[in-house]
Amino acid sequence: MEWASWSDFWSMGGRGFFVWSAFGVTAMCVLIEVVWLRRSVALSRQRLARMQQWDSSPEETQP
Repeated sequence: MEWASWSDFWSMGGRGFFVWSAFGVTAMCVLIEVVWLRRSVALSRQRLARMQQWDSSPEETQP
């Protein structure tokens, strides 16, 4: 496909709104996924650190 100008490129033959909104929704979903994964990793690391701290604490002796 050839475009004579930037205006033609952005309009995409009259389908620009649908094309660019699809790109926008996809980019937003990818961004949300990255944020969600980073949050999940951070929470998992915190949980692992608590588990390791709890595991390494001296156990109480029973009388």
